[in-house]
Amino acid sequence: MTLDFSTLLPYTEQILHGLMTTIWLTAVTTMAGIALAIVVAYLRDAAVNGRPSPISRLLGGYVEVIRNTPFIVQLFFLFFGLPALGIPISATVAALLAMILNLGAYTAEILRAGIDSTQRGQHEAARALGLSRLQSFRHVVLVPAFSRVYPSLISQCIIVMLGSAVVSQISVFDLTYAANFIQSRSFRGFEVYLVVTLIYLLLAVGLRLAFEFAGRRLFAFRQGGSA
Repeated sequence: MTLDFSTLLPYTEQILHGLMTTIWLTAVTTMAGIALAIVVAYLRDAAVNGRPSPISRLLGGYVEVIRNTPFIVQLFFLFFGLPALGIPISATVAALLAMILNLGAYTAEILRAGIDSTQRGQHEAARALGLSRLQSFRHVVLVPAFSRVYPSLISQCIIVMLGSAVVSQISVFDLTYAANFIQSRSFRGFEVYLVVTLIYLLLAVGLRLAFEFAGRRLFAFRQGGSA
């Protein structure tokens, strides 16, 4: 077999379009998914500490549904199921919503593991100093919990980025959709998917390095304190 990567040059625009869509989906999902996870973790932690509520039970059900169903089924449910109920939704919005809900559920459980490892005495000390439950969670519990589970959070965000390839199934023009588009026209499957594989690899490595750099900045005071 003779490799000919020059046949891909006319499709540079499609590859860049798909690449930017994948990066955009990952960036928005990471920010929104982590924010959602913090809210879910806080409400579920409050329930564990003696204040269960209908909202905390509902959030517990949400986490279990997401963790025990395939991502592609969640995506299809939003894209095909909601319009059947009279709720129209575009492919891009369905993809974004499915990725945020997925990352939010998994990250909430990861974050809860970090919260559970926080000594309860710190909660009580914060309350004794006059901090509200929310202030105690934010200033005493959340940041140390984040620092303890940060490597797991990085891996989960990378998994979501790689899993975003599934959104091509509902015609979102991401990197995988671009590869399928080019392959169907150029018939150079090996070259196309080799290039896209390398791009995904670079994205994953770049995302991990960016997270690790941010982690060193965010948790530098803890490292200094523990030295």
